[in-house]
Amino acid sequence: MSAVRRTQLPRNLDKPIISAVNGIACGGGFEIVLGNRHHRDGGARAFALPEINVGVLADAATIKLRRRIPYHVAVEFLMTGRWMDAAEAKHWGMANHVVPKGQSLAKAREIARQLADGPPLLYPAIKQLLRHTEMVAEHEAFELHDQPACGAEGRSLGGPERRCAAFSEKRKPMWKGR
Repeated sequence: MSAVRRTQLPRNLDKPIISAVNGIACGGGFEIVLGNRHHRDGGARAFALPEINVGVLADAATIKLRRRIPYHVAVEFLMTGRWMDAAEAKHWGMANHVVPKGQSLAKAREIARQLADGPPLLYPAIKQLLRHTEMVAEHEAFELHDQPACGAEGRSLGGPERRCAAFSEKRKPMWKGR
């Protein structure tokens, strides 16, 4: 199994993933970032898929990039091997944040702390529902949501905090199920 293919696993991980890019995300490194669909923080100077310049197919990126950014931009990027700076990457939705050089890890940790304070059982439900409804029409997506097999309804807010007790008691929630 090639290094790039190994970076695409596991495909159905139900935990939040955060990428902290500092410097250059090029080729397989960019494909790792591309595989992360949740939080991408860029202190990156540039993103690139230069495989075309040596006659190699950027396999994972060829499949995923057109689903993340407008098709015409993905085609140009894949077929020219041009470099994309962090501001353009944010413009196309390839980065959630652009931070000063050297601050990517701090931003990623800030997001990680926020996620750690959240409802742990809800994250897998969100990711499963997103995955199952990615390529379906809105009406069908709601029908999938309502099916018990999806699990979104059953794990809505995890335990006693489900009734918004924390809100009414003006305190932080105490999530269960870790």
